[in-house]
Amino acid sequence: MKYANLVYWVVIWAIVWTVHWPSFRDSVWFVAAAWGAQIGVTWIRVFFDPGTNPNTKMADLLEPIRAKYKLPALAAAIVTTDGVSDMAATGVRKAGTSVAATTEDLWHLGSCTKAMTALLAGTFVAEGKLAWDGKMVAFFPEIAEQVPAPMHEVTVAQLLSHHAGLAENYPPELARKLAGPIIGQRCIVAEWMLTSPAHPPGRHRYSNGGYVVIGSILEKISGASWEELMRTRVFGPLGMNSAGFGGTGTVGEIDQPWPHLADGTPAKSNGPATDNLPYMGPAGTVHCTMADWALFLADQMREGPLLPASIYTAMQTPVAKSKYGLGWIVVPRRWARGKMLSHAGSNTMNYAACWIGPRRGYGVIVCCNQGGGKLGAMANEVAEAVLRFYAARRKRSG
Repeated sequence: MKYANLVYWVVIWAIVWTVHWPSFRDSVWFVAAAWGAQIGVTWIRVFFDPGTNPNTKMADLLEPIRAKYKLPALAAAIVTTDGVSDMAATGVRKAGTSVAATTEDLWHLGSCTKAMTALLAGTFVAEGKLAWDGKMVAFFPEIAEQVPAPMHEVTVAQLLSHHAGLAENYPPELARKLAGPIIGQRCIVAEWMLTSPAHPPGRHRYSNGGYVVIGSILEKISGASWEELMRTRVFGPLGMNSAGFGGTGTVGEIDQPWPHLADGTPAKSNGPATDNLPYMGPAGTVHCTMADWALFLADQMREGPLLPASIYTAMQTPVAKSKYGLGWIVVPRRWARGKMLSHAGSNTMNYAACWIGPRRGYGVIVCCNQGGGKLGAMANEVAEAVLRFYAARRKRSG
């Protein structure tokens, strides 16, 4: 119960107020009353707060929240510096069926992909092939004269922290015309982004397009696609064997969580193509199991050993007095004992969010197979319940 400790002290002071203070303060009866009240509050917490009941399982926390928000499926996991500590899934893969969601399912991460793309960029920084303060226009000499003068000073770090002044998205009418190899598609989008900025650089303005630009830069440096770079430089070294791109499942089969619209209606189809267009990859098309996502988050909390600590420091430091680092929202939180890293993502048919506290060495991830505007509140509710559940478990274990 959220206010159990407050109730306890109200009871104690009510006793003190009732009995004359000087004669009561040293009384054994006061001590007995205090202990009795504390024991009573403890039992109230055990029986009425599932987060502190030792018999509670994570699924018991998730199911009421899933039902409250009318979600087809809901999954969550506790993440530590060793990976997943506990996880649960409740509900069904597709509304109207009885096929249960599982903890081994693949979940679409949406914009939680961005931190992975930032880490990928960090692999090139660690090799001296890229610099956080390097100018992005230097990688597009063929259009340099068409890029507005203020954009010539925009850095890689500004791209990754949404301070480049770029449009949020590439126009849909142009995106529908993209064709050919994916590297070429991203280059076309990147060139449009650089020559058609939406804002003066320097202020935080969220931009999926900026991540397409950094994806194109990495492709120019390496000659390999962003997808291949992610497999060889991030997923492989971290052991994220389930990680892939696009929508989940085999088309027409309910072998993975099926995407759902905001009103809970199943999408017309599933599978890899039921997602944002592939050029958007660096901004948000990764899917994986919760256990594999936890491996990435554990590496972030440990600050390695995949890359030097300086790379993680750069990623986890807010840029220009904003709340955004490189791929991460960075804010102080009491439970995290300081810095908390978080992000959420949705392709309008799935939702995922994470919160990790590097100093505490743990955090929580939340996934569901539905899009919609109320899911932020849902995820916060899940995170609060799961973090309280984990804190109680740690306290019981000593």
